[in-house]
Amino acid sequence: MPHHWTAQVISPSPCGPPPAEGPRPAALLRHEFTVRAAVRSARLLVTALGVYELELNGTVVGDQVLAPGWTSYRHRHRYQSFDVTALLREGRNAWGAHLADGWYRGLLGFNGGTRDIYGRHTGLLAELRIEYADGSADTVGTGDGWRWSPGPVLAAGLYEGEEYDARRERTGFGEAGFDDSAWQPAEILEFDTGALFPADSPPVRRIGHRAPVAVTTSPTGRTILDFGQNLVGRLRIRVRGEAGRTVTLRHAEVLEDGDLCTRPLRHATATDRYVLRGDPSGEEWEPRFTFHGFRYADVEGWPGPLDPADVTAVVLHSDLPRTGWFSCSDASLNRLHQNVVWGMRGNIVDVPTDCPQRDERLGWTGDVQVFAPTAAFLYDVRDFLRSWLRDLAADQSDDERGVPPVFSPDIPVITPVSLPPGNPPMAGWCDAAVIVPWVLYERYGDTEVLHAQYPSMRAWVDAVERLAGPARVWEGGFQFGDWLDPSAPADDPGRATTSSALVATAYFAHSARLLAQTTDVLGRGDDAARYHALADAVRDAFLARFHTGGGRLTEETQTAYALALCFRLLRDDAERAGAGRRLADLVAAGGHRIGTGFLGTPLVCDALTDTGHVDTAYRLLTQRSCPSWLYQVDMGATTVWERWDSLLPDGRVNPGEMTSFNHYALGAIADWMHRTVAGLAPAEPGYRRLLVRPRPGGGLTWARAEHDTPYGRAEAGWRIEGKSLFVDLLVPPGVTARVDLPGAESRAVGPGRHSFITPVPAAPR
Repeated sequence: MPHHWTAQVISPSPCGPPPAEGPRPAALLRHEFTVRAAVRSARLLVTALGVYELELNGTVVGDQVLAPGWTSYRHRHRYQSFDVTALLREGRNAWGAHLADGWYRGLLGFNGGTRDIYGRHTGLLAELRIEYADGSADTVGTGDGWRWSPGPVLAAGLYEGEEYDARRERTGFGEAGFDDSAWQPAEILEFDTGALFPADSPPVRRIGHRAPVAVTTSPTGRTILDFGQNLVGRLRIRVRGEAGRTVTLRHAEVLEDGDLCTRPLRHATATDRYVLRGDPSGEEWEPRFTFHGFRYADVEGWPGPLDPADVTAVVLHSDLPRTGWFSCSDASLNRLHQNVVWGMRGNIVDVPTDCPQRDERLGWTGDVQVFAPTAAFLYDVRDFLRSWLRDLAADQSDDERGVPPVFSPDIPVITPVSLPPGNPPMAGWCDAAVIVPWVLYERYGDTEVLHAQYPSMRAWVDAVERLAGPARVWEGGFQFGDWLDPSAPADDPGRATTSSALVATAYFAHSARLLAQTTDVLGRGDDAARYHALADAVRDAFLARFHTGGGRLTEETQTAYALALCFRLLRDDAERAGAGRRLADLVAAGGHRIGTGFLGTPLVCDALTDTGHVDTAYRLLTQRSCPSWLYQVDMGATTVWERWDSLLPDGRVNPGEMTSFNHYALGAIADWMHRTVAGLAPAEPGYRRLLVRPRPGGGLTWARAEHDTPYGRAEAGWRIEGKSLFVDLLVPPGVTARVDLPGAESRAVGPGRHSFITPVPAAPR
């Protein structure tokens, strides 16, 4: 049942529009109230039009940051709930809040971005329910009597950074007895609470810290800190100096010619400034209302010599439990896997973003669609992605055609290409509405997400059916396609070697098939026949248009064959075998270098493995020439890049306008590493049955993976000693496993630890 709010939204904004340009200051708000007796319990509900930090009697409530996070505010606006019993006392009490623009009113998007997307004024909504030991109760909240003042945060923007003047701090403003007589009365804003809902996803928190690994002076004389890892967060500094001195912190992912390379940040200035108050005992500061993607920081204005111990990188991301691990005998592959993990950490700051550093940071659907299986192995993303899918469906409901947005939360953006009005239908991106719920079902056994998302899933497939028409081939119109195919020019990332018609039709067939399977799971017999027939018809149309016989396609690209094989678009084993041979030949002809973009990359190694070419898949994985995964590792990457060559072989940054060094899409290969290299995969939804199917290769002598399934920890690992392959596994309680080892008959085992020995498979000729 929705909460009935008695509190009102209060705003520090004066009447009239806020400034149109530049990041805006944060405000302070406060109020006092009386607790009239001994307290039995007290619960606080709070949210903001913007981002907030709330205190009760001088103590910050909770440990979340950037609250309430980012949702599709017009449809779904999250509030948090806290037990604050221990923070109250009999008599006078006070609460105070910091309030800034955040995603609600701050700059979002690219090509200059847009402000005030959700509203022109920030606001705070808080309600405190106090139950006394005698059984009586009081409710206090935001409304009349609250006051506000400018504070020390002179400017705060997610892209721009934060400017803080410590001389303007209002010490004790969140405690009773503070003199606020010079503060202004807060305004009450009209606000429809119908969109409010209790938090359904883990909040963003401070997850870890990293010290600098090096301090250098650049060729231009600037002080550069290297944290040894591309990460997402902000800096915490300890500093002592004269009042009024400004310390400036600039952030970037890479260096070029020894200085920060900020060109890839585009319009994101990613700069924090701290003005000292002159405390002789020293000062400590960390921004509240911004975050950056960076490995390097340029420090300017530091008083005296800089001690690296006085600067710490604070790692921020949604506080998801870690559930999956991988390691093997190849240090480069271990580094690649770590890069995938760090890339995911940096792109789960409340929404699954495309990149965390430049003027974008949007919930691009195509990126999370391809990465969802990897994400679900590494972290518990069930609630995180379910919440995001609710936003996606809510945004989709705005489109009468049933087309989901290409990013969610959906916002207006200034695009360099002409797109049709409304949400542009994009194969592989909008298909997230179908594929991501199915991944959650596969990995968590979650039928509830299928029930909840079924209208969204069906609306998208129906929309594509209309777009494709009776021919069932989807062509025409702008498509992202196999985005950032390595052959695409730096200034034209969508110019792929695989046609958008082939990609779009393959995805149409795939989503129609997954929707048909969803009808089976949900027992929707009335829809099942229709969508199974549609999936068959689209497959037949794909073959009629793009298949020439014997498994050969009209387009000789790695992505074309990977899509046809992994989406089961070929009719029989002979055709699949022919397609697999041709794919292996194409990979070999390309020097075993990758030839796929965002949509082909997650599939190509599976397509090779499933058709008996696991050796070719390993050669693709372990290739070190550009383009390849290990080229990035050899070039010093600590996260997965947006482009295969974001850093060129000569060490220069790719000149393309989109050149992110933290983009998890191409890291989707980690799912294949978990399932095929280590051999640990679900055989039934939710891991009720495991598939232990390692396929050693690539010169590896051992590999292992661990995953916390809904039933407990599962482990699978192997090692080669002499001519024997030793396999060890742990099956959780209530689970069975099918063990499929090279050259051995498949067998089933129950819970517990098991070990097997089999001859090492012969190397391929």
